[in-house]
Amino acid sequence: MTIIVILGTLFVLLLLGVPVAFALGGLGLGMLIAGDFSPLMAPQAILSTLDGFILLAVPLFLLMSNVLLKGGVGRDLFAAVQAWVGHWPGGLAVATIISCALFAAISGSSVATAATIGTVAIPEMISRGYERRFVYGLLAAGGTLGILIPPSIPMIVYGFVTEQSVIALFLAGIGPGLLLVFLFVIFAMVHARFSSGYTQMEKATWSERWSATWRATPSVALALLVVLGLYSGAFTPTEAAAIGFAAALLITAFWLRTLTWEALWSAIRDSAITTAAILLIVAGAKVFGKAIALYRIPQDISAFIAANIDGPIMFLLVVSIVLLLMGLVFEALSMILIMTPVLLPAAMGLGFDPIWFGIYMVIMVECALITPPVGLNLYVIQSVARATLADVSRGVMPFLVMMLISVVVLYMIPDLALYIPFKW
Repeated sequence: MTIIVILGTLFVLLLLGVPVAFALGGLGLGMLIAGDFSPLMAPQAILSTLDGFILLAVPLFLLMSNVLLKGGVGRDLFAAVQAWVGHWPGGLAVATIISCALFAAISGSSVATAATIGTVAIPEMISRGYERRFVYGLLAAGGTLGILIPPSIPMIVYGFVTEQSVIALFLAGIGPGLLLVFLFVIFAMVHARFSSGYTQMEKATWSERWSATWRATPSVALALLVVLGLYSGAFTPTEAAAIGFAAALLITAFWLRTLTWEALWSAIRDSAITTAAILLIVAGAKVFGKAIALYRIPQDISAFIAANIDGPIMFLLVVSIVLLLMGLVFEALSMILIMTPVLLPAAMGLGFDPIWFGIYMVIMVECALITPPVGLNLYVIQSVARATLADVSRGVMPFLVMMLISVVVLYMIPDLALYIPFKW
């Protein structure tokens, strides 16, 4: 009953327009006072949160992705991939998905991935006769690869909250990320096979391919630098983000010469605003998490699940439904911060690995990014394409189904996430 009252109060606060950070922090502080706990726990929790070294990676990855966005790197990546696969059935759609995956390996941000590739791909695909709703859905869903294919800001936050290895989470995201890329590519090619409206591209010459590839080489090298540095143990996530940001500046300002002072200032401003929002939400969620821990809500939920939910399959089914419903009103990061402290103890009690559960949570958060009315990627694509929210929402439905299919595959084959970090 207590958890229903708490979540109900939280929903009311959000419906009244209270920002997520203040709704979480205020409710947590109120719970501490009502439970006769010291309110000094709230500032202590906030200080311990913002003092975390691992969280330094968040503004640095945001700076890197915004510099690449302002520097037009997405245009070069898309042109290079298009030169190699554009003549395939549905080639532009395939190029879009692969470009999203490549940019995801640099940025760690879903919104940045959708905006960067969408700006280039949407007009190109529509001019070639691709169905508009399919294009909008493809870009909104393709952007979600930004938080599954490492590096990933939500994975950093999940690792911080649960005290799990961020590098292990990054490694665990590779298999499911490639699975989603594969599913999206197959769907794009099948869609093209049964769609007569689009115009297939001519095969690029070898000269065009190498020219486009040469211009995109620094961006691909940056992705390899960050990824290999992380996986070899040469960098921590924070160091990788710092090195990636410095390399992004060098690439856009001196190699491509596309980054102006005005664009750099815009990238810094946007990153500062997003960082402040994220850290406020993390701080508020930390106070809320401290309060629910003192109220023993995770233990009560674990006991309820043990008594009423029959096995891990039913648990995942119930949790998936809850997360999908929460995705209608919560943005992605809030879902991880609110639900992880509540659900993870119960999941571990049923034998789920915390790293595996983190990847499952990220995929479900991806679904939240493309479900109305608060799916951020929907608004990004709506803004870039000047489309209606209804058209974008209808376009993402097949991709939402594929994401849920990937959850089923992940449950059936846990090594899809766990093989690389623990057995490779």
